[in-house]
Amino acid sequence: MSHKLLYVTQEMNPYTTVSEISEIVRQLSPAMKDKGMDIRILMPKYGNINERRHKLHEVVRLSGMNIIVDDDDFPLIIKVATLAPYRLQIYFLDNEEFFKRKSVFQDDDEKAFDDNADRMIFFCKGVLETLKKFGWAPDIIHCHGWMTSLVPLYLKKVYMNEPIFENSKIIFSAFENEVDENFKERFLNKATINEMGQEDLDDYLDGDKLSLNKGALLSSDAVIVGSEDLTDFVKTNAGDRAVLEYQSQEQLIDAYIGFYNSLVETEE
Repeated sequence: MSHKLLYVTQEMNPYTTVSEISEIVRQLSPAMKDKGMDIRILMPKYGNINERRHKLHEVVRLSGMNIIVDDDDFPLIIKVATLAPYRLQIYFLDNEEFFKRKSVFQDDDEKAFDDNADRMIFFCKGVLETLKKFGWAPDIIHCHGWMTSLVPLYLKKVYMNEPIFENSKIIFSAFENEVDENFKERFLNKATINEMGQEDLDDYLDGDKLSLNKGALLSSDAVIVGSEDLTDFVKTNAGDRAVLEYQSQEQLIDAYIGFYNSLVETEE
């Protein structure tokens, strides 16, 4: 069955290869297109992505928006590349303030960037504003990684009345987090948008610690165990949500296709 499938990911091979996420998204994307799905992919345009090598170019009709982070406006530039030979379009969200640097999440001394929370907020809100401008209504929005973990919350709290998202099913793939303790304060102070209050971020707390996986999971319709070590965590927190357990590389494609179909067909 053909569905409109959106991948929102913090990374994808061959553009970035920071963690297992990059290879999973790389493996799934062409396979889903081969199965007849209308697929689009959105990810940040980090400064270490070579625009000439990967033939990125700006999509003028989608660029030009400003995204507000903590009352400041930041211009959003959209670029696109085609992943050969699959003719898959990858859309990159760019901003000089957040993504010009040549590293992804850490500096040369392996210290996390102080503004990683701001970058995440910019990216997650930018994804949803870009989709509105696309005028393309996805049946499934599948988020991969901590950098995407505010997308489910924003859909639930801010964008729930947007017609383009009316029938979208939200899936979050939970991977082991790589944020440090300094991330928490900036996240709690800045992640609310529009009429949200800080209490709307309560699900992202696990006691006195930040749990991006928990918050995203509780705002999603379904969850996938992306890292095997998170199996017990997901089972504990998923409630009545549909869960796809961790899959080996050999089982990945068939298992994900079956999971997508079960969610959309249930809705129908």
